[in-house]
Amino acid sequence: MPSPSYADFIDRKRRTITPVGLPAEPSDVHPMLHEWQRRIVAWGVRTGRAALWEDTGMGKTVQQVEWARLSGERSLIVAPLAVCGQTVREAAKVGVNARYVRSGADADGPGVWVTNYEMAERFDPDTLDAVVLDEASILKQSDGKTRTALIQHFKPVKHRLACTATPAPNDVEELTNQAEFLGVTTRAEMLAAYFVHDSDGWRLKGHAREPMFRWMASWAVALRRPSDIGGSDDGYDLPGLDIQAHRLPVDEVPEGQLFAVDLGGVGGRAKVRKQTLAARCEKAADLINAEPTEPWVVWCGLNDEAREIARRVPGAVNVEGSWTPEAKADAFLRFADGDIRVMVTKPSIAAFGLNWQHCARMAFVGLSDSYESYYQAIRRCYRYGQTRPVTAHIVVSELESQIAANVARKEREAAATMAALVERMRAAGTWSAA
Repeated sequence: MPSPSYADFIDRKRRTITPVGLPAEPSDVHPMLHEWQRRIVAWGVRTGRAALWEDTGMGKTVQQVEWARLSGERSLIVAPLAVCGQTVREAAKVGVNARYVRSGADADGPGVWVTNYEMAERFDPDTLDAVVLDEASILKQSDGKTRTALIQHFKPVKHRLACTATPAPNDVEELTNQAEFLGVTTRAEMLAAYFVHDSDGWRLKGHAREPMFRWMASWAVALRRPSDIGGSDDGYDLPGLDIQAHRLPVDEVPEGQLFAVDLGGVGGRAKVRKQTLAARCEKAADLINAEPTEPWVVWCGLNDEAREIARRVPGAVNVEGSWTPEAKADAFLRFADGDIRVMVTKPSIAAFGLNWQHCARMAFVGLSDSYESYYQAIRRCYRYGQTRPVTAHIVVSELESQIAANVARKEREAAATMAALVERMRAAGTWSAA
């Protein structure tokens, strides 16, 4: 018997992605939500296992709260701890009394419950009707054991929703994690169907692009702006983003070079970053202190960078990874409320899910190669709801400008990919289904 062809596999997958949700209409969703948001929520409830890939500031939190309310009597939203309090606040706006709890024993009865990722396994999945993973791209950053355990833990829950702002169709970890969590495919099946492995790792097959987008359209919604689903973009105009690059000269020459022409590999990169730390921190601190009435977010990659900034900027609060999750969450909320003027931290600690539209100034004291970290960090302040132009200062050495160029390239590629994904989903009829 011949093995199934690629076309057979795709056809089979398209037939097996069938709705497992509950009946729902846009009129069932809270009227405070925009019409296009209500359509998405109703589609997600009917689909039962769905992904919302919406840009920051599109109201994913209230959408997931309403999805959770309509998808069962007992629903759990899992989010980064720093975002949990924000989720509870947003839920109250649509009349949902969501409560933060640390274990299933505290979730006494029906309702919408909120917990953080670290506490997720304290909830019995057999007692849940629905579960939401907020900022689901965090799965990619978890170690393999934790990620697999989380996906397997919620497998018995019938209705599941994954939400993130930065889906990347060429990011294997991102897609396989979310697809496996939702139960629409396994990692092995997805890799066999759409990706090929070479010396650079897994990459999307050229001929698989269209079939994969069509398949994803049956279980995911991708949005950059309301007009992508036929809504109005009124109120969703961003005020402008001014990226100011500050390239500082490098006196040291990486090992093996006569002149400083590149970073000299991973070891050279780390050495250059440490050698230029004082100069970069001094420049960033001067920028911050020159605007003493402005709230600032300062993104650092090294603990020593963050501590030096905190030393040079009066009143700055440096949130480090060693802090307890509760202490971090408290500091982030105090910054959002205006009680802290200058927040210093790392993208790995605070770049996901937080809404800091009150702030229109930020500084990157160096960069990593991660476009996602950069994008998420920018979007804490530069998001729908921001009323002022945002200025982001990128303070790097001249050699590190290579990293900035790499991030800029990834940004262009991500924008093009997202545009293509939206078009394919529109053509596939996801919007009409919503």
